[in-house]
Amino acid sequence: MNDQHIDAVVQEARPVPLWLDTPDRPAPRQSPPGDKHASLVVIGGGFTGLWSALRAKERRPDRDVYVLEAGRIGNAASGRNGGFCEASLTHGVHNGLNRWPEEYEELERLGRENLAGLIQTIKRYGIDCGLEETGMLTVATEPHQVAGLEPAELGFLDQDQVCEVVNSPTYLAGRVETGDCILVDPARLAWGLADAAESLGVRIIENNPVTRIRRQGCTMRIETPQGVVAADQVVLATNAFRPLLRRLRLSTVPVYDYVLATQPLTSEQLQAVGWSGRQGVTDSGNQFHYYRLTPDNRILWGGYDAIYHYGRRVHPGLEDRRATFELLARQFYDTFPQLTDVRFTHRWGGVIDTCTRFCAFFGTAKDNKVAYALGFTGLGVGATRFAADVMLDLLDGQRTERTELAMVRKKPLPFPPEPFAWIGIQITRRSMAAEDRHGRRNLWLRVLDRLGLGFDS
Repeated sequence: MNDQHIDAVVQEARPVPLWLDTPDRPAPRQSPPGDKHASLVVIGGGFTGLWSALRAKERRPDRDVYVLEAGRIGNAASGRNGGFCEASLTHGVHNGLNRWPEEYEELERLGRENLAGLIQTIKRYGIDCGLEETGMLTVATEPHQVAGLEPAELGFLDQDQVCEVVNSPTYLAGRVETGDCILVDPARLAWGLADAAESLGVRIIENNPVTRIRRQGCTMRIETPQGVVAADQVVLATNAFRPLLRRLRLSTVPVYDYVLATQPLTSEQLQAVGWSGRQGVTDSGNQFHYYRLTPDNRILWGGYDAIYHYGRRVHPGLEDRRATFELLARQFYDTFPQLTDVRFTHRWGGVIDTCTRFCAFFGTAKDNKVAYALGFTGLGVGATRFAADVMLDLLDGQRTERTELAMVRKKPLPFPPEPFAWIGIQITRRSMAAEDRHGRRNLWLRVLDRLGLGFDS
């Protein structure tokens, strides 16, 4: 595939997220200006905030709940991801066992219960989000990755077997897992959660950024351009965007992830790829791809090139990175050479809140009047529902099996300030790329392992 062709197919793609590019997108929720009061105010209208609002009303229907969103519902990470919704709360088995070996079985159980509850919510409220309970296919594309798929376990596929599931000459082995991953249209899930919350009485205000929160007597004062909202309790669900609590400013770094989507495949093109099981697919590298079929049989293809911008920058101009899209396009055609005639219709980027332990952390502030959860590191489609329950437990002062977890009680180490964060992340990215090629962790990565630090998308 020559550079001219790659440049052309990337240029043709519209720079807009596939999931948001639909006339079905709801109009912004408007609200009359003026001061308001609520028992609970949720700041952020992505998955974390929407689950928090919905779960709060399901627990206590009499609770007065507001959601304040700076832009549009589901416009950030919640409407830009691949739609992989996993049971894991710990960014996979390896990370969970390494960090919380004593409670990993409990975390695994809670994750599966959380996913089951999420599916029940989708069905109970009739949320039309393209739910597919197809499971996950993990593939090895380098010889040293094959052993990591644990050939002795049920679900292992050798090279011939994995290519019968999805046909790619890059696959050396694979493993199919069912029951721990579903696929959704993430934007429609967000819009459906908003509708469900409103049906219970939640009030949602879009295009209304919170500029400041502060304690005033027994309540929290939340300042916005449309007025002040007084709240008894607050949930912070701002994720990758600048946190409103100073203590959280070094806890995460914003990392940009990029995605391409093809035109809908013809029946002949689908037959050339196989993929009759419609599983979500990921490869086994540190710099990994994730890809899937959409409900209209496009291939959504993303990941690999996670980009951190100096100074923890977040800006719409960073969402369209041509060098990354060209790299992704070339890798797509390498993976599926039988699809060289397929073009891309959409290209987009989004920002992920990454923390040093690869999965969400939790806490409270302002004398337990404010709860927060962030650092989902690309695992937020399912884990945000669990996080909502954790935050509501903490605000209510409840001791539950969730709040007693070491994962909930302990915080990750923060990232350093600049320029050390940028330097460290660049060294780590190069080291991970070298491990993907050679299968060996260098001294830098081994030191980070000892310190419990990391960087991932």
